[in-house]
Amino acid sequence: MIERELMIANRLGLHARATAKLVQLLSGYRCSATLAAKGREVNAKSIMGVMLLAAGKGTPLLLRVEGEDETQAADAVAALFERLFDEEG
Repeated sequence: MIERELMIANRLGLHARATAKLVQLLSGYRCSATLAAKGREVNAKSIMGVMLLAAGKGTPLLLRVEGEDETQAADAVAALFERLFDEEG
């Protein structure tokens, strides 16, 4: 299992479009993935679950991935967060 601390840095946080990008990205991996924030942990491959976090800009998240391609998935998610979900220049 891999755990990574992530920070939401994009202006709108995990809104619908950013959440959809995250879930779509993770759907290409076989490992399980969860996100934890504000005392709640959700399936990171579920749009509704991630939206329930109501995570805005500046919210720290803990990503947990476990499975055969966990390293690749964790790296891809970290890169998506670093690119601000491809929303801002």
